[in-house]
Amino acid sequence: MLNLRQLFLLNNAQTSSTPRLLEIERAEGIYLYSPDGRKYMDLVSGFAVSNVGHRHPHVVKAIKDQVDRYMHLTVYGEFVQAPQVKFAVKLVSVLPHNLNSVYFVNSGAEATEGALKLAKRYTGRKKIISCHNAYHGSTHGALSVMGNDYFKEAFQPLLPDISFINFNDFSDLEAINSETACIIIETIQGEAGIRVPERKYMQALRKRCAETGTLLILDEIQTGFGRTGKLFAFEHFDISPDILLSAKGIGGGMPIGAFISSREIMNSLTENPILGHITTFGGHPVCCAAGLATLEVLLEENLMRDVDQKESLFRELLVHPLIKEVRGRGLMLALQLDSFELVEEVCKAAAEQGLIIDWFLHCDTALRLAPPLIISEAEIRTACTTILTTLTKTTET
Repeated sequence: MLNLRQLFLLNNAQTSSTPRLLEIERAEGIYLYSPDGRKYMDLVSGFAVSNVGHRHPHVVKAIKDQVDRYMHLTVYGEFVQAPQVKFAVKLVSVLPHNLNSVYFVNSGAEATEGALKLAKRYTGRKKIISCHNAYHGSTHGALSVMGNDYFKEAFQPLLPDISFINFNDFSDLEAINSETACIIIETIQGEAGIRVPERKYMQALRKRCAETGTLLILDEIQTGFGRTGKLFAFEHFDISPDILLSAKGIGGGMPIGAFISSREIMNSLTENPILGHITTFGGHPVCCAAGLATLEVLLEENLMRDVDQKESLFRELLVHPLIKEVRGRGLMLALQLDSFELVEEVCKAAAEQGLIIDWFLHCDTALRLAPPLIISEAEIRTACTTILTTLTKTTET
């Protein structure tokens, strides 16, 4: 009789030759539990998804209440569905005035796809600019604006007319011109190993886009919903995008994404052709109910209030000869080490001690820390002790 791990390897499509193979039976708060009773502190949050913790009671109740009413009815945008409307209204109420039209989709990658289409349709231009080491998803269009050739070469040809600039490089902003439909950029680069730009750079970027009629797409798929101590990271830079991408933490553990813009820009998808973007399950009512509940938790429980303080505690405690640098903002941190081999060894050893940490797609020499925002000071201290102990044991072996 095959066990669950063997069945997983046999019947589920694999994305790597070395999956972690941790079997999880349930999750609660910042912890994951295996069938044999092992407890793991989750310092990755399902890759910046479980910002309010796993199975937050308010989110779970909203899901159950909506399931009792209805689930899927029809494709997005045809019926008036209260969960979609209520979530959109709440989102718009906490965003800058120009971000007043929400298109709900299934994921961050689809939000990227929709935003790229929207920018080309609205401007009538074809050229797109992205950044080196960017990550915006793995579907064909999103892959086209990924800034790492290693992950792209096997899938060529991709979208044409895409060029890349260096993140946080003022001189490269001259590449944005009157032929550019949009620049898509992470407000803080995630998979590059948490790279925080200068405030003046982001403001210069915003100014250059306005001067050239280029739409600024800010990817807040990882940074949004409180992860950096603000609801969205662009608030740190006193700018506003033309199109905002959100996903991951937006659904409190349910699959949902969104691209958000002005009504003027978004309306360009309604004609020539009609149905400029179509999605069957985008804006699923159960996911929207979960999203609204997640936003209510963030605001009503003021989960962002202590994020800066928690970041400071991580930085204070994570001092070790093997840690070359701690980068990031809020609870989105990278611990720079020397090699992928060391990162891999530390991740495995930490898991054995009940701590889940990980690495980055474009920076495999750094450790990823992105715990749920509800993590306590005591839990931070426990996590840091485990990390430091693991690093020390690594140097001794």
